[in-house]
Amino acid sequence: MKTAMTLLLALVLGALLAAPARAAAPAPGPVPAPPGLTATDVSFAGAGGLTLHGTVLAPAAKGPSRPGVVLVTGSGSGVPREHLLTEATEFARRGLAVLIYDKRSEGYTQFRRDYSELADDALGGLRALRARPGVDPAKVGLWGLSEGGWVAPLAASRSAGAAFVIVVGGNAMTPIRQQNWNESYDLRRAGVSGSLVDRGKPALARLAGDAGMFAEAYFDAQGVLQRVRQPLLGIWGEHDLQTPPEDNPPLFARALRRGGNTHYTFRFFAGADHAAHLTPDGGVTRGAELAPGYADLVGSWVHDVTNGKPPEADAATPLHQKYPSAEVQPLPWWESRWVHLAAVLLFLVAFTAYPLVALVRRLRGRRVRPVSRWARLLAGAGFAAGFGPVVYLFYLVAGNSPDPGPVLGGRPLPWLILQGLAVAAVAAAVATAVAWRRAAAAAAPGERVRLGLLMAAGAVLVPWGLHWGLLLP
Repeated sequence: MKTAMTLLLALVLGALLAAPARAAAPAPGPVPAPPGLTATDVSFAGAGGLTLHGTVLAPAAKGPSRPGVVLVTGSGSGVPREHLLTEATEFARRGLAVLIYDKRSEGYTQFRRDYSELADDALGGLRALRARPGVDPAKVGLWGLSEGGWVAPLAASRSAGAAFVIVVGGNAMTPIRQQNWNESYDLRRAGVSGSLVDRGKPALARLAGDAGMFAEAYFDAQGVLQRVRQPLLGIWGEHDLQTPPEDNPPLFARALRRGGNTHYTFRFFAGADHAAHLTPDGGVTRGAELAPGYADLVGSWVHDVTNGKPPEADAATPLHQKYPSAEVQPLPWWESRWVHLAAVLLFLVAFTAYPLVALVRRLRGRRVRPVSRWARLLAGAGFAAGFGPVVYLFYLVAGNSPDPGPVLGGRPLPWLILQGLAVAAVAAAVATAVAWRRAAAAAAPGERVRLGLLMAAGAVLVPWGLHWGLLLP
C-alpha cells in the first residue's frame, strides 16, 4: 500500500510525469490474412492467468516445420496486435511463423508496470506458438521493440525454450537513463542547453523514480543480459530519437560477454527510426515501410541460428549519436522525496504567510512597518523560484512535443525568467537577514516568527536552486 507521502507526491507529480498512455485495446477481432499468408487467431494464458488474444501469421505454402517468433511490443497499455502487423507480415513472408498479440491493459498504467509480468505474458505466447502445428518447437524465439527490448531478454533468461532473442531499438541501460536521454534530446534539438537539461531535467526524473512515479526506473538490464544464453540480434536505426543508438550496443556486448555469451549480432540501418521503419524527417515521423534489408536480415539470421549456425560476436560499428546519454543515479537521502516535501511545505507556508498576514493587517486597519521592504521581494520571487522550475519541467515532459518557448543563448525564456527570480530571491534573502539583525530586538514576537520562516525559506532556496539548476548557468 502506498504511504501517505507517496500519495501526496502522486497528486503533485500526477499524470504530467509520463507520456500519455495508449488507449485500451479494442475487443479482439480477426486479422485478415495478407496475400500468401495464413492468419490464425489464438488465445493463451499470460501472467496471473490473464487470457491474452493474438494472431499467428505464417506462409500459406505447406512444408517442413518452420521457425517461429513472438513479437513483444513497446510501451503503452493495451497496445493492439495490429500495431506490429507490418513486421509480422514481412517476417512471415521470410518463412517464419509469427505471433502478435494484444498487450495487457490490466495492471499496466502510467505509474505501474511490471516487466516481470510482461515477460511471463511473452512466455505464454512462446508456449502457444511452440504448440502450433507446422511450427518447430525447438526453433521459436522472441523479438522485442523498445520496452520489449527489456522484456524479451528477461523472458529468454527464464526459459530454455526460447531459441533466440531479437531486440529493435533496445536498451541495455536503465529505463530512467534512456527516458532522460530521450526527453533531453528533444530539448537539445530545440536549441536548449545548460542547466535546464544538465540539472533540471535529470532532477525531475530522479524525483519521479524516488517517489515511485517512474515504473521500473532502475530495472537491471545489465543483470538480465548476463543471464541470457541464446543468440541475440540487436537492431538500431540511424534516426533513433528514443534510444541512444551509439551507447547501447557496447553495453549489450559487455553484459552478454560477462555472462559468457558471445553469440550476438548488431546491425544498424540508415534512414530508419526507433522501430527500424523508414522515416521521412529524421525520426520524428514513422513511415509505413520497414528499412530495406531489415526483414531479410531477421529471416536469414533466424534460419541460421536455428540451424546450428550461431553468430560469433558479429558487431558492426555503432552509429554516431549527436548527444551522449548519462547515468541517472538514485537520489541520496538529502535529496529524497521527503526532503523535497519538507522544502515544498516550508516554501508554501513561508512565502504565502508573509503577504497574507500583511493583507489581513491592512483589512483590519493595522499597519505595521516592515522590517525590510526586501522581504516582499523575497516572498514573491521566492515563491516563483521555489515552485516555478518544477511546474515548467512538468510542462516539458507532459506532452509529446512541448514548446520550451523562445530560446536565448541556449536558455528558454521562461527558464531565464525563473533564474532571474531565483537570483533576486537570494539577494533579497541576504538583504532581509541584514535588516532583521538590526531590528530584531524591537520586533513583536509574531513578526519574528513570520520573518524567521521567511528567512529560513530563503536559506533553503539556495540548495534548492542549485539542485534544480536555477542558480547554475
